[in-house]
Amino acid sequence: MANEEDDPIIQEIDVFLARSLLEKLYLFQYPIRPASMTYDDVTHLSAKIKPKQQKVELEMAIDTLNPNYCRSKGEQIALNVDGTCTDETSTYSSKLMDKQTFCSSQAASNVSRYAAAVYKKGELHLTPLHGILQLRPSFTYLDKADAKHREREAANEGGDSSQDEAEDDVKQITVRFSRPETEQARQRRVQSYEFLQKRQAEEHWVHLHYYGLKDSRSEHERQYLFSQGHGLAENTELIKSPSEYLMMLMPPSIEEENDKPMAPSNVLSMAQLRTLPLADQIKILMKNVKVMPFANLLSLLGSGTDPTAVLRCVQQVALLVQGNWVVKSDVLYPKDTSSPHSGVPAEVLCRGRDFVMWKFTQDRWVVRKEVAAVTKLCPEDVKDFLEHMSVARINKGWEFMLPYDEDFVKKHPDIVQRQQMLWMGIQAKLEKVYNLLKEHLTPKKQEAQSAHPLLVSGEQRVNMAKAKVKQNYGQLEKELQKQKAEMKSKDTSAKTDVPNIRIKEEPVSVEEPMDTSAHEGLNNGLVNGLHPGQGPPEPVNGHLPGDGHLPGGCIDRVAQELKAFVSSTFKKQFVLTLSELKRLFNLHLASLPPGHTLFSGISDKMLQDMVLDTGCKQILVPFPPQTAASPDELKVYALWEAGDTYDQHRQVLLEIFSKNYRVRRNVIQNQLSQECGEDLNKQEVDRVLKVSFCSLW
Repeated sequence: MANEEDDPIIQEIDVFLARSLLEKLYLFQYPIRPASMTYDDVTHLSAKIKPKQQKVELEMAIDTLNPNYCRSKGEQIALNVDGTCTDETSTYSSKLMDKQTFCSSQAASNVSRYAAAVYKKGELHLTPLHGILQLRPSFTYLDKADAKHREREAANEGGDSSQDEAEDDVKQITVRFSRPETEQARQRRVQSYEFLQKRQAEEHWVHLHYYGLKDSRSEHERQYLFSQGHGLAENTELIKSPSEYLMMLMPPSIEEENDKPMAPSNVLSMAQLRTLPLADQIKILMKNVKVMPFANLLSLLGSGTDPTAVLRCVQQVALLVQGNWVVKSDVLYPKDTSSPHSGVPAEVLCRGRDFVMWKFTQDRWVVRKEVAAVTKLCPEDVKDFLEHMSVARINKGWEFMLPYDEDFVKKHPDIVQRQQMLWMGIQAKLEKVYNLLKEHLTPKKQEAQSAHPLLVSGEQRVNMAKAKVKQNYGQLEKELQKQKAEMKSKDTSAKTDVPNIRIKEEPVSVEEPMDTSAHEGLNNGLVNGLHPGQGPPEPVNGHLPGDGHLPGGCIDRVAQELKAFVSSTFKKQFVLTLSELKRLFNLHLASLPPGHTLFSGISDKMLQDMVLDTGCKQILVPFPPQTAASPDELKVYALWEAGDTYDQHRQVLLEIFSKNYRVRRNVIQNQLSQECGEDLNKQEVDRVLKVSFCSLW
């Protein structure tokens, strides 16, 4: 008791379990790096993996310009491995050991006790690890050097022993016939080390694309380390109710279980369902119903169920489509299963069904032929996908089976925003897998569309803003005239009350514009998707842009927050297009709590002005007139001075690309050598390009 009193509890930390990267997260343990291979300078040239064996092979570049690098030793190793001739089969094309290969081995056979933890704002988020791999240097290049050395010795000995060639040509051959292999011999052969090595060697390598630590896609994937519903309620995966905890401590005996009446394996009564944990109840209901509004789900779970706990659990097994919850594909098609119609693996089926769900987030109607053409699946599988969540209409296509749930969308905007971010990630994966065209990404207009889609397009947002402004414009004009009349009446009353006092009046024009130079950066450009030339501006924070009603302190806070975001973004990625910057800003907004100052409305012009104020410059790249890029993709901004060793190289590259949008590598190499006074080789030029244009690489 005395020890417990001397050791009080200082802080309690909430623990959440994240499942987005379940069975996908690996921990790589790198060896201690030499001084010539720091974390900032290491560049991953290539990466490949054997998934069944959980074997990874990475090829990393060595900083040969580091003062700790021994150049003579590197040249000697390259000479021993490749010899004097250099061709495509050479290991070191630069005649210098400028790269190192690392192979992995499993550090632990059972990793169920390990997890990756992220601590943020007083919360600890845990993600279970699927594997722990130790990376160790591979010295296969020494074997290659020994093989070449033996070949040279054999060639030298072959010239001296030319007299014995006639005798060596005649050799005795013994012919043997193999006996039929018994079952015991076959089992011994299968369990032998040579057979296992042969099977491992037969598995093909899968080449991977490596994204650096500062890449925007890496930052997007790191968001999955946080629990999706961590702000709603306590995590029921880690906290059990008293009855559930008692059941875990004292499970029912086998005799009591045998006394229960037998029922079909696919039938579960509501009484039996409510004895299960809440997460299992929701999973079973969604798996059987497949599409359900949130109100119906609450009614099936019974009275007294916490809605916030239901919201947290339903996000683990379902996705939001048009305000309704649709069961996830991996719940219907678990791992290591296949299609009953075509035998296609579950992974392919999940991608195809995700594409159908994503199409319904864009529109209420989906055409079956379009789904089959994109997914390349058999008609039976596509029909199953559509029957899960839609109804066939003659001569129209397939319509989503439930109406748009506006009540849920209005009550839970944070859930809607989080689901939109998840759909953005799913859309990016589908674009990469299916090579989707623009016609697949833009929603088709329907004449008889009865509800609004979940993802509102820019054109629809503009039309809604115009209608809203036209509706309120007359009322605002009346209030303005009323205020002016009151001001005039006050002035006249003041003059009549004090007739002996004469006040010098300045001529004031009614049409004189108000000085809003302090708020000019907040009110110009694109505001919530509305351009200035597309009708009256939409209100920001309840006031029209430029009316001068935004408090000065709020403006300063918004400017400070925006400047901090722009500065940190360009310090990670030195060159960005306006389109990529807006995408990163939307991701930043999604991670902020509701009511943050940045939600007051940030226009495109304010974002661009802030970029220029933080020391960046716009690079006028001469793109061809027939380019298919959007206007935001044609605007390129770069951080001119970052304070690192690559400032001069980066400025030379930006000057080159301001004159031509496509430049050959040898031209870049010659220009860098002339301007910087350094003789850079191919690997050094690649490193400069990757460091300077990491976001566009």
